[in-house]
Amino acid sequence: MYCAVSSFGLAGIEPYVVSVEVDARRALPGFDIVGLPDAAVKESRERVPPASQNLGYKATVVKVVANLAPADQKKAGSVYDLPLLVGYLCACGYESFDLSGIAMVGEIGLSGEVRGISGVLPMVLDAARLGFSKVIVPAENAAEASVAKGVEVLCTSHAGEVIAYLRGEGSLPQAKAPSTPECREAYLPDLSEVKGQVEAKRALEVAAAGGHNLLLIGPPGTGKSMLAKRLPSILPPLSEEEAVEATKIYSVAGMLPAGVSLLRDRPFRSPHHTVSAASLTGGGSLPRPGEISLAHNGVLFLDELPQFSRSVLEVLRQPLEDGEVTISRVRQRLTYPSRAMLVAAMNPCPCGYFGHPTQSCTCTPRAVEQYLGRVSGPLLDRIDLHMEVLPVEYQKLSSNRPEESSASVRQRVVAARKLQAKRFAGSGIACNAQIPPALLARSCPLEPAAEKLLAAAFERMGLSARGYGRILKVARTAADLEGAETIGPAHISQAIQFRGLDRKYWGGV
Repeated sequence: MYCAVSSFGLAGIEPYVVSVEVDARRALPGFDIVGLPDAAVKESRERVPPASQNLGYKATVVKVVANLAPADQKKAGSVYDLPLLVGYLCACGYESFDLSGIAMVGEIGLSGEVRGISGVLPMVLDAARLGFSKVIVPAENAAEASVAKGVEVLCTSHAGEVIAYLRGEGSLPQAKAPSTPECREAYLPDLSEVKGQVEAKRALEVAAAGGHNLLLIGPPGTGKSMLAKRLPSILPPLSEEEAVEATKIYSVAGMLPAGVSLLRDRPFRSPHHTVSAASLTGGGSLPRPGEISLAHNGVLFLDELPQFSRSVLEVLRQPLEDGEVTISRVRQRLTYPSRAMLVAAMNPCPCGYFGHPTQSCTCTPRAVEQYLGRVSGPLLDRIDLHMEVLPVEYQKLSSNRPEESSASVRQRVVAARKLQAKRFAGSGIACNAQIPPALLARSCPLEPAAEKLLAAAFERMGLSARGYGRILKVARTAADLEGAETIGPAHISQAIQFRGLDRKYWGGV
């Protein structure tokens, strides 16, 4: 007999429908799975028959062939256990179910227990888009699955419940979103805890308001990491669309916290400098999103930037420019979103005191050059803001004068982002850092004095075309923070100042 059960697979974070076709015939016993299954999928043939017997069905001597269509698409994971079990019972003649309009996913144990899997959120969203009436998912994935609208999402913790439901003898609970968790923003580190560093805080504010990449350079102990870790506290909240995008990535990566339906805080990823290129951008034998994709719509923080492998840093260039990572394999080509803010911190030399106002640097000129040379010019050119973080004076450190809070700064950031949302409505552009060259002139109108200043800076600094564009985008953000329609000389001047450190330390990019 033949039976087909609808399920889903994933290509990157994009789902596609998989038809689990099962055929059973009287012949020498066996259980084959075809359709480019990986090892985890093939092992289903060892889980399904024992699970069916533990559910009360007798063993049968049949030849079972399961085909996962489309047959030319690589299938991975234990997601097909539940549909294979249902198809197996129907094909062997034990049951007869009406499966029209129903899709299902889930791993099963030998006792029939249904366990959670990765990537449920994009699957149920696609089920709603394609017009399925019902989707059965593991109870462990109920929170994320509840996000889907337009489809009835049912959850289960045991295959016996699914069989009873398909017989019409019972019901399955609908997936419901958990009660709203307590807001975690109160626990984020606050900018008010940082004494002094007014210029660095301003750079942080501009970066947050426009989604710009930021480099902090300075001696050890000046607060570079402290500042970077407080960036999430001034970022605007995730929109509903951004929250769904980020949650889909974490769902596929199997990193979504239990009981969470949607991520509400912007991701902040801080990988160690020993990270590999595959871990940073994604990949592996079973491709998974990398750190830059896990930071999508959030922040990727690279502390001690020159300590990262040169080859690892260079693979960031394309994702930073395009906002996505493409991974090519023999039989598949996957794309992960990677629109993240890059925030990097570094010392100016191996000992850390090159350029320090009071302490002498012990490094040779050659050592300083080699150290700074680990960060390439093309990568620096993709970082909009370069900020030198100098030691804080004793008077400021010991002062009891309250510093501006993150909540206050965030209000200005949110106001600037609202202006950008209005400006780019319907274009798919979320912030100034994403302005394409075609829209640069229209989005960044210059006052005559500002245009004259920018022209002089372009000639004097020998800016690249990319550097010119990034100065315009940063100036646009500075104007937005003041609520100005046009870009004035002060905004251009500020943006130029944020591009000066590459001349001081690297001799120009």
